[in-house]
Amino acid sequence: MELRTRLLIGGEWVEGSDRFPTVNPATEEVIAEVEEAGTAEVDAAVRSAREAFEDPAWRDMDPHRRSKLLWRLADLVQENLEFIAETETRDNGKPAFESAKVDLPFVVANFRYFAGWADKLSGDVIPVSGPFLNYTLREPLGVIGAIVPWNFPLNIASWKLAPALACGNAVILKPAEETSLTALLLGELALEAGFPPGIVNVIPGRGPITGQAMVEHPGIDKIAFTGSTETGRIVMRSAAESLKKVSLELGGKSPNVVFADADLAAAARGVTTGIFYGKGEVCAAGSRLFVEASIKDEFMDVLVARAAGMTVGDPTHPKTRLGAIVSKAQHERVLSYIESGISEGAVLRAGGKPASVDGRGFFIEATVFDDVKPDMKIAREEIFGPVLATLAFSDLDDAIDQANETIYGLAAGVWTRDVGKAHRDGRRENAGTGWVNTYNRYEPGSPFGGWKQAGCGRDLGERAREEYTQTKSVWVALD
Repeated sequence: MELRTRLLIGGEWVEGSDRFPTVNPATEEVIAEVEEAGTAEVDAAVRSAREAFEDPAWRDMDPHRRSKLLWRLADLVQENLEFIAETETRDNGKPAFESAKVDLPFVVANFRYFAGWADKLSGDVIPVSGPFLNYTLREPLGVIGAIVPWNFPLNIASWKLAPALACGNAVILKPAEETSLTALLLGELALEAGFPPGIVNVIPGRGPITGQAMVEHPGIDKIAFTGSTETGRIVMRSAAESLKKVSLELGGKSPNVVFADADLAAAARGVTTGIFYGKGEVCAAGSRLFVEASIKDEFMDVLVARAAGMTVGDPTHPKTRLGAIVSKAQHERVLSYIESGISEGAVLRAGGKPASVDGRGFFIEATVFDDVKPDMKIAREEIFGPVLATLAFSDLDDAIDQANETIYGLAAGVWTRDVGKAHRDGRRENAGTGWVNTYNRYEPGSPFGGWKQAGCGRDLGERAREEYTQTKSVWVALD
């Protein structure tokens, strides 16, 4: 494969209304100039998607055939995994290990999982009074606008595309402007897999231009968005004008709670993974650590030592575990939060400084704050970087009260050997996903999404079918 930089609309690679650079955050070098979709290109993509959706070649396609197309797309991703993973690392700055061993295998598994749902979109027969047969059909929505973020560019794209295509929709995918390259590669593979032209369109661009045009376009039936809570609010307000359906997976400030009776070594490993995997650029990152007061000093010594061992490195090296922050703007944002934590009186136990590889790159050391107060900025706001805020708690009720003191509700972790305590904690924490004695576990069959201002709707699993279909009730008179 070779890099693609043009828009994919209607099965053709076309120029956009403008161009923008995509930068390797580890080297600060421009990888390529990518075409940007303006209002005219968004409209062309919508027309192409609508025509393809209504074409009998797709509309009446045997669902077993759709299943085979999705499976073939998974095979093609697998066959080209090395090049795609390398591109993902160059574009995002994440370690090669994460791209090649975690993210891309999940993409393959996700397309294969939803390939299995394509021929299982069944309805129900409803018992009704009188001589009537009443049954329901589950039908596709139509044209889906999928807007995905820069932290897991291809992974989250598959979270939207796989169920949308399995349910018979056409899709317009807008990747983040910072990380458009692998989405364009996926579009190329979708054509090679045999999806009809126009069923998968890929249109890079900036949010206020391309994204806004998609959200406002009356020809798009649904927006599936993953990104910040602030942008999610804009999406919801704009989508209201055309009353299109919306699903939002937004920000998080997820708690990771460690009780005194936990396996502390395992908890330290899990907390490290929870905040430093993906450079902390993870919506469900365990960015708030709550440690039972009686073991906090002991636990923090172990955790700080682990953080000190998380040295930044060349993301392309297979042993690197802490890569480059995705962009200069995000690099500056994370550093400003670190400065805020220090100025508000939190104790910096590890990291806290920018770093580089060979004098270049947007790197930040693995950072751990202790003695954080609930009203501090680093305890309340999503940082989206390798920065951990640590607070103490006295007992189960105190842990739950503090953990729930947030506008978000995306995920939560708890570490304890007491099964009853784990379940009590899990039931009372406000989160769409709960992890017990583990963190950052995902599977294509397990639904993921948030409560409160972390969003609405669900990605993945059987629940995703409801996000991309609508129910029709059919009445048949039998007399």
